Amino acid sequence: MKKQDIKIFLAFGAIYLIWGSTYLATRFAVATIPPLMMIGVRSLAAGIILFFISRFRNDEKVKRENILPLITLGALFFLAGHGLLSWAQQYVPSGMAAVLVTAEPLWIFGIEWFFLKDTRVKLKGLFGLFLGFAGIVYLIHSSSAGTAFNYGLLAPVLIVAGTFSWGGGAVYSRVANVPGSPLLSSGMELIFGGILVLIASFILGEPSEFHFSQVSVKSFCALLYLIVFGSVIAFSAYIWLLGNTSATRISTHTYVNPIIAVFLGWLIADEQITIALLIATAIIIMSVYLVLYDQYMDRKNNHNGSQKA
Repeated sequence: MKKQDIKIFLAFGAIYLIWGSTYLATRFAVATIPPLMMIGVRSLAAGIILFFISRFRNDEKVKRENILPLITLGALFFLAGHGLLSWAQQYVPSGMAAVLVTAEPLWIFGIEWFFLKDTRVKLKGLFGLFLGFAGIVYLIHSSSAGTAFNYGLLAPVLIVAGTFSWGGGAVYSRVANVPGSPLLSSGMELIFGGILVLIASFILGEPSEFHFSQVSVKSFCALLYLIVFGSVIAFSAYIWLLGNTSATRISTHTYVNPIIAVFLGWLIADEQITIALLIATAIIIMSVYLVLYDQYMDRKNNHNGSQKA
């Protein structure tokens, strides 16, 4: 096996296993740490680490015109995306949260199609979109059947809203005026996002009700895991893969992450694996496959057509 192949294998292992485990780690972290404060500290700390790594490896600096796009991306990715997810995981099992987040590629596909107009929707992809959203509705409904509108229903809805925000950030990042260095750009997005989340935490009064003595060892270790493994290692592996393999291959982590999350939640946290969860997982994963396969075939046909021309 070539050295490059080994690197690709390890990088995929990182985004498969680590990102699949971050849902359970988030659940442990927010058990005794306020959710917005936790995600703010995680993002800010990871951003600072990535920033200094980028400064060590690259002389590029952030320009004035980069600041607003970086702040916008930080808000979309971390204030809304991770912020809503971390809050909701106080009430939603980690496996269910991971399954709901699996819908993210569907949002990205739909937003690209509607706003950028450079993604064509064929019958298979359109069916995949409707199938995926049907799976989301089914999972949310089954999780809150027989209950009033409370956190049991609100929490999964907010997770879906967070995935929409993350999808919007992913699409906007394609056209945003950000630094050319992926590490520098990612680090600054994490820093700005972390600052915004901490501001929101202060506005909502989380610090006034928080005492460091209440943080359990499990929550503290989970936070460290999220910073080092979830944000620094796995996110760096993701950025590296973007420059060394196709986006279609990278997107396969959306199939694997919920399986890892559901298994770990059952094994470590005694989370129940219900029939509804299994059905919704199968539906959403199938929908993501249909959408990504539709995109792949469209791009392949366009490439073959351009070669013949």
